[in-house]
Amino acid sequence: MSHETVYAIASGKGGVGKTTTTVNLGTALAEAGERVAVVDADLGMANLAGFVSLSPDSTTLHDVLSDGAPIDDATYRITENIVAVPSGTSLDEYADTSPEGLSDVVAELRNKFDYVFLDVGAGVSHETVLPLGLADAVILVSTPEPAAIHDSKKTLELTERAGGEVAGLVLTRTRPESDVSYDEVATRLETPLLGTIPEDPSARESVYAGTPLVVYRPDGPAATAYRRLAADLAGIEIPTTSTESSATPDGDQPTDSLAQSDDTDPDSSSASSTADDGDDSGGREAAHDDVSSAITEAESDT
Repeated sequence: MSHETVYAIASGKGGVGKTTTTVNLGTALAEAGERVAVVDADLGMANLAGFVSLSPDSTTLHDVLSDGAPIDDATYRITENIVAVPSGTSLDEYADTSPEGLSDVVAELRNKFDYVFLDVGAGVSHETVLPLGLADAVILVSTPEPAAIHDSKKTLELTERAGGEVAGLVLTRTRPESDVSYDEVATRLETPLLGTIPEDPSARESVYAGTPLVVYRPDGPAATAYRRLAADLAGIEIPTTSTESSATPDGDQPTDSLAQSDDTDPDSSSASSTADDGDDSGGREAAHDDVSSAITEAESDT
């Protein structure tokens, strides 16, 4: 097993597949028998709401960070071996939270689970920077688009300032016919390339189904890539395709898990990783020179 067990999944730009990566890495490891907790550290957006069925009075991470509720009360089973700690959807509750309490949450979960994944909010704020220093390592998620690459450079710098370490880069929505060298993108960012997740229409479908992609379409290209990435991170053997039948919305799932909450908009969620039409790039992958220019511009801003 890797000595790194707490990972912050971060991005400088929204809509690049950060939540999709968090959920699918966690689920792939859970399928392999690891005990996994995914934490919605994006306190203002409640990204994991689509994967946990919550009632208005359900306990969330907001209650833990504002009222001192036990973390167990805000922990919900997704499926076998994996739980989620979602943030709430109320802006009033969000305003009352104290992000500093996240340190105690991470420490407690670290002792109970083999792996903890923190789904970190995009942008620059105290609550988004804090998890970068709490994790053992940060996994940077980006698409090959110039704007996303530019913001990835900023996230790398924020991680360094927070005292954290970057494990490497995961590029989503990649295409085999691209003229962009994904290895060169990572080299220019001065971080290892952990993996690439190809464009896959099943990603958006899985969001609407409220089901992790590695379960919804286990034999698809993106699901296969996520399993390979999870195996590399943990240093364990994980079959690249599921040996069990694909669990679609009609599949055999726990009755209290993976339900799409009514107030979750899949189009606005980062969880639409490989098929997110909300990206301002309009689905255009960057040309090689565009990516290089984006990195150079980010370097010149600092």
